[in-house]
Amino acid sequence: MANLLRNLGRAISFQACLGLSLIAFLFLLPVFLGSAFFTQVLIMIVFFAYLTACWNIISGYAGQLSIGNAAFMMIGAYTSTLLFMKLGITPWIGMIAGGLLAAAAALLIGYPTFRLRGAYFSIATIVWSEGLRKIFENTEKIGNLTFGGAEGLTIPLMHNAPLQYQFIDKDYYYYIILILMLIIVYLTYRIDRAKIGYYLTAIREDEDAAQALGINVRRFKLKAFMISAFFTALGGTFYAQLMLYIEPHGVGGLSLSIEMLLLGVIGGRGTIMGPILGAFLLVPVREMARTYIGSTYLGAHFVLYGLIMVIVILFLPHGIEEPIKRGWSRFIQRWRWNVSAEGGR
Repeated sequence: MANLLRNLGRAISFQACLGLSLIAFLFLLPVFLGSAFFTQVLIMIVFFAYLTACWNIISGYAGQLSIGNAAFMMIGAYTSTLLFMKLGITPWIGMIAGGLLAAAAALLIGYPTFRLRGAYFSIATIVWSEGLRKIFENTEKIGNLTFGGAEGLTIPLMHNAPLQYQFIDKDYYYYIILILMLIIVYLTYRIDRAKIGYYLTAIREDEDAAQALGINVRRFKLKAFMISAFFTALGGTFYAQLMLYIEPHGVGGLSLSIEMLLLGVIGGRGTIMGPILGAFLLVPVREMARTYIGSTYLGAHFVLYGLIMVIVILFLPHGIEEPIKRGWSRFIQRWRWNVSAEGGR
């Protein structure tokens, strides 16, 4: 028994060391790229991994398919930008304000729609997202606040101003979004292993059975939706400061919401690492498609996503995370057996 516990401890340590090694590799990766273009691609990969992980909390664990999460990104981007341009409030604070406003919006949307079943929630998220985008597109000014309408807003350039969320070196943006991604992965890990995670899984699998067991279904769906909205809005502020320009379609378009959905489904929704794997495998495909064939075939990356999604649905209905997880489990079991065999000699 002592040997078994010792070997198990070694295996856990091995997995922890491997995880820390991967994190260290991600932190050191910009040093080896040596190209502004590839650094930008890497930033977008991690950014979409982050957004998809946020989407996964409501659409993966709770099973409530949101097709309008980009609206929360738009709320975050515009809130922090307007606070910065009008009141001089740093986006580091504005991003929290945007997150809280997005969480409040999620509460207002979810409270009535979570009373219904079926596709009503998905329809509501599309209508809400597109309606909000149209409002921003057709609103030039409200009082003293300038929204810019369809032309959007250009954020004043402060050059190298870390306190204002602006950096000349793109590597800093990479590290910011990488930290945000690690935070949302850790949060997902904690949700997965906490009471709320079990409740959300029960709701996703059978809502009536969950309610019969005494789970307050609407309450936990609202919690998941608000968490998802809050962190998605933080991503909106990051995008605004990265690009120093926002417009309604770029930060709140339906295509952005659909991309989160595709990456989540292909990677494996309702899992910790599925959205991350989906983004790390597919966003490079999108960026390469845009770079080399985007000028000739606009939207070609969605065709590639569609083909990959058909293949995944046919052969990997639970996403690409499942076979990777199985392979990892077999590797760990084999490693434990080898360690045990060596310890018994």
